[in-house]
Amino acid sequence: MDGFSGGTLGVVLVASALTSLVAMAATALWSKRVGKYAVVDITWGLVFVAIGWVAYLAGQHSGRSLLLAVLVTLWGGRLAWHIRGRALGQGEDPRYAKMLSGVPEEKRFRTALVKVFGTQGAAAWFVSLPLQVAAATDSALGWVAALGVVVWLVGVTFESVGDAQLKAFKADPANKGKVMDRGLWGWTRHPNYFGDSAVWWGMWVVAAEAWPGVLTVLSPVVMTYFLAFATGARLLESEMAKRPGYPEYQERTSMFFPLPPKKK
Repeated sequence: MDGFSGGTLGVVLVASALTSLVAMAATALWSKRVGKYAVVDITWGLVFVAIGWVAYLAGQHSGRSLLLAVLVTLWGGRLAWHIRGRALGQGEDPRYAKMLSGVPEEKRFRTALVKVFGTQGAAAWFVSLPLQVAAATDSALGWVAALGVVVWLVGVTFESVGDAQLKAFKADPANKGKVMDRGLWGWTRHPNYFGDSAVWWGMWVVAAEAWPGVLTVLSPVVMTYFLAFATGARLLESEMAKRPGYPEYQERTSMFFPLPPKKK
């Protein structure tokens, strides 16, 4: 294996797991203090940033690992800042309220430790495996890594532009009660979730250029599954479908992957 160190990988895996555990434990305490589980969404992007740099520092200090740490920082930092701004002054996220609705009040926090913080902490560790494995290699960057950066850039563009378009739409009082179906939202009902998925496929491509990074393919697969079918788009749509005009929007617009909109 060219430039791969199994011993280094073991250290990186353990250090990354501890990083995720500490981040989610701190977030759980923060959540209990403010009385809102949705604060975990702010930590979601930041825990990847922390893992990226911990992996780099505990690894072989390769150019590939440094590149991935920078890419995940740009993505995770923007995401955390956006969600922080969106969450200010808002109540609990309907997704978490629904997830814990059947749990008695006295058991809700303990249940959230597993279903919200524990699950997201484990998912962050698993999804970030491309970053961790890349940190245990020191092979040179090539054209495959460049392709991965292009895929990452497409994802970041979809996510950031989609978020900006939705923010501008909501800021206009004339759009109150209307469904956002313009710009990227006319091509996919979830440009931010699609962008998230593309970001992680891009980082996997960067890692896959160096063996055994290619073996971490399940990481972007799991991320895409969560975004499209688990805690992301599907769960959100179960609430959005109740809004006037949304069922019609669903009929003419692709759910996840961007496609030309059908005629109204």
